[in-house]
Amino acid sequence: MPDIAPRYWLMIATLGFVWGGTFLLIKLALDGITPFWLAASRIGFAALLLCAAWGWRGFKLFKSETNWPSLVIIGILSTALPFMLISWGQQHVSSGFTGVSMAAIPLMVLPLAHVFVPGEQMTLRRLIGFCIGFSGVALLIGGKAFETSGAELEAYGRAACLSAAACYSVSSILTRRLPPVDPVGLAAVLLVIGSFIIFPAAWAAEGPPVMPDSRTLLIAAILGLIPTAAANLLRVIVVREAGPTFMTLTNYQVPVWAVVLGAVFLGEELPPSMLLAMAMILGGLGLSQFGRLSRLFGKGG
Repeated sequence: MPDIAPRYWLMIATLGFVWGGTFLLIKLALDGITPFWLAASRIGFAALLLCAAWGWRGFKLFKSETNWPSLVIIGILSTALPFMLISWGQQHVSSGFTGVSMAAIPLMVLPLAHVFVPGEQMTLRRLIGFCIGFSGVALLIGGKAFETSGAELEAYGRAACLSAAACYSVSSILTRRLPPVDPVGLAAVLLVIGSFIIFPAAWAAEGPPVMPDSRTLLIAAILGLIPTAAANLLRVIVVREAGPTFMTLTNYQVPVWAVVLGAVFLGEELPPSMLLAMAMILGGLGLSQFGRLSRLFGKGG
């Protein structure tokens, strides 16, 4: 198992915080815009920003061999398709189930990485660590994690949320397996591919867009700039250089930040199990990455 440089630990900590805060911003933005058009505006704006940065670097992408078929599949699986699946699925399931399904991503990535990514072999300690972390997320979300919504299409909604998690998992593996590529160009192209899918889908599902108020536009711009453009660039860098299994450490951080920020800014109630859940999540992550953490802090192992 290769060592992970300190900058990658900082990147996943940043991603956990940024994506944890995204739910707060989405909740505010949905007061003035429909779900699909919010997703489309995020992806479209982020694509423009990253294309501008990519152009400044000379529009270079693959450094030697190319693999455009995989790139198109990654673009579909990492942006548009999971966004649409979650938007539809959340209409029929509890929000708690959506959170748990996203927390299941590390458990999906682990066997995929074991088979398809050299150097990412699954170990018993890593598996136990991820299971403890997942249990901590389920405890944090509480009874809402698996309670029924009573919706007629709940089973299909749950399947949609789990399918979105599978999309993210498979896209991470495929991203890691790409030949040498410019990270800015890769992040830009993936968002452009997502834009070509999400805009027609938004039009078909919700009709032509309606100009939102200035407050909603500002929130949508922030969502496009930070948790979509900047965060997707960081995600590409981490997956490409540190590996898809390491990248999944963000998935257990996101619910913690979502709960904390919701309590601070929206006055939502903190669950009484918060401290125990956080201890389980951090303990699970520490166990799964014990060797890397030991070497990072110079304790051997």
